[in-house]
Amino acid sequence: MPLKIIRDDITKLKVDAIVNAAKPSLLGGGGVDGCIHRAAGPELLEECRTLQGCETGGAKITKGYRLPCKYVIHTVGPQWRGGEHGEKALLESCYRASLELAREYGCETVAFPLISSGIYGYPKDRALRVAVDAIGDFLSENEMTVYIVIFDRQSYRIGKKLFSEIAEYIDDRYEAEHTVRRFYTENRADVEIASAEADIPAFSLEDALSQLDESFSEMLLRKITESGMTDVQCYKKANIDRKLFSKIRSDKFYKPSKTTAIAFALALELPLSEMQDMLRKAGFTLSHSSKFDIIVEFFVQQGNYNVFEINEALFAFDQRLIGM
Repeated sequence: MPLKIIRDDITKLKVDAIVNAAKPSLLGGGGVDGCIHRAAGPELLEECRTLQGCETGGAKITKGYRLPCKYVIHTVGPQWRGGEHGEKALLESCYRASLELAREYGCETVAFPLISSGIYGYPKDRALRVAVDAIGDFLSENEMTVYIVIFDRQSYRIGKKLFSEIAEYIDDRYEAEHTVRRFYTENRADVEIASAEADIPAFSLEDALSQLDESFSEMLLRKITESGMTDVQCYKKANIDRKLFSKIRSDKFYKPSKTTAIAFALALELPLSEMQDMLRKAGFTLSHSSKFDIIVEFFVQQGNYNVFEINEALFAFDQRLIGM
């Protein structure tokens, strides 16, 4: 998946480059900055002394030294002063400048902290929105795998209003896994039946066999053509790796994961009925016994097909993410 949100320690990631949320002096500090300097060793500080600082919104690169990455990209985020002093533009610049440096140095994998969301005070939900949008724009034109690294769940929140709306939507529709239903038998005994997919529509053998005339891959390629998108536009919008798309294109009977199938349905902006059709081609369905499925349904009902934004919400509710 080109863009992933993960919980981890950024200093332990084996990627080509990690990004350091640095002070303008580049000489170390607290938070992520201090952790990176301590893990890299004193050689990092020595090289940073030669860089003569960095302006807010800019980025500079050094070796990784004792870190498992090749490079450290140092960027200086803006301090939050209410949002009326160009903070958003400067934060966007941090991501663009860092990604451009990563591309220049041939990096294929890059990990970012949530820049400016610590002691600089940028609201975490807004900081994440800027990060996702800026990285998403870059990935629409470039091949790279980018991680947004959240140290722990307490340091991460999506907007309170959105969180509440999704939580309410889930509460209204969620059927606990293995819902108990009672059926009255001929001998008038109650029998408990556990159903994990209580809302799956009845599907006859004839219905199932009739779908063999078009596989998931064939339906996907047909829908891409009908949408007017190119293959590249579609798999990038779906947040799917190029290599995975090539496998799907070359194998008529390729069976994707459920999250991959949903990613393509979202990229094609299919209404729920057509999304269900595409999922059934891959052997899946959306169900109200799954919080993941309900969250996806919530966004589709809202007309929001942005995979990155949906993944933010899935992450907040501790669900798996969409894509590869």
